[in-house]
Amino acid sequence: MLRISLLRVAWVTLPLTAGPAASAALQGWADAPRVAAEVLLWLAWAGGLLATLAPRPATLTALRVIAPCFVLAAVLAAVDGAPSTVATVGALAATLLCAVLASGHDIAIAAANAMAYGDEQRFPLRVPPALYAGLLPGARLLVAAGVVAPVLLLADEQWIAGLAALMIGAPIAFFLSRSLHTLSRRWAVLVPAGFVVVDPFTLADPVLFLRERLRTVTPFGTDPAPDGFLDLRLGASAGSIAVGFDEPAELFTASRARRGGETVEATGLVVAAVRRDELLAAATARRLPVRAGT
Repeated sequence: MLRISLLRVAWVTLPLTAGPAASAALQGWADAPRVAAEVLLWLAWAGGLLATLAPRPATLTALRVIAPCFVLAAVLAAVDGAPSTVATVGALAATLLCAVLASGHDIAIAAANAMAYGDEQRFPLRVPPALYAGLLPGARLLVAAGVVAPVLLLADEQWIAGLAALMIGAPIAFFLSRSLHTLSRRWAVLVPAGFVVVDPFTLADPVLFLRERLRTVTPFGTDPAPDGFLDLRLGASAGSIAVGFDEPAELFTASRARRGGETVEATGLVVAAVRRDELLAAATARRLPVRAGT
């Protein structure tokens, strides 16, 4: 909660810490695009504020698009040379702090559990490391560009370029935002009846594993999944947990095209969740068969 509170304070104060640099950078713009840019900045700030005050999976997705884009905006303002040194440093420090806190586990856990039903505890699954290599930042940038570019171009009366940006950017932003939102809806869930895995990237539907069907729940290392186990980590290794069944279970995997998929028989599965120790402690309290790792 401390980091969420810090994020809220940092975000609330962005108009004071980063606002002067933005205003200075926009000072030389024509009136219409300058006003449009200011409106977009205020709307983005308000959307991020809502995400920090009322975390939800959807607002988490928006926050994790907006926060790094604010860092990029601060960098562009610094490169432009219009803001003073103090304003530039303040904007860079404030937006970077917000971006780091927005990418943390605390806000993700709060967003996940805000949508929990009854006596549930949700723990986000770790983001596949390969996405950090460029796909994830690039997708977020394209989503932001798909919104910002048409507005600024049309405000500047560049009608052809603005309409082209709208026709191309809007569909790209829509489909990429759906994919980004999927990252906010990947959880390991503890429920009264047992253990649930919600992962649209790997499983066609959420799967409940009843407590009576679970043989072991153990911390797992970076090794490949044991024979017969289905590996759902997508390359992540930190926070791995192996869940063994008392008998093989049929699981319906999701296809990359999100159509079709295949049924596989597994004697267990391996997931990578944030705050693994907290998850295992909560699982123990719920009388799941938690065992020490090997």
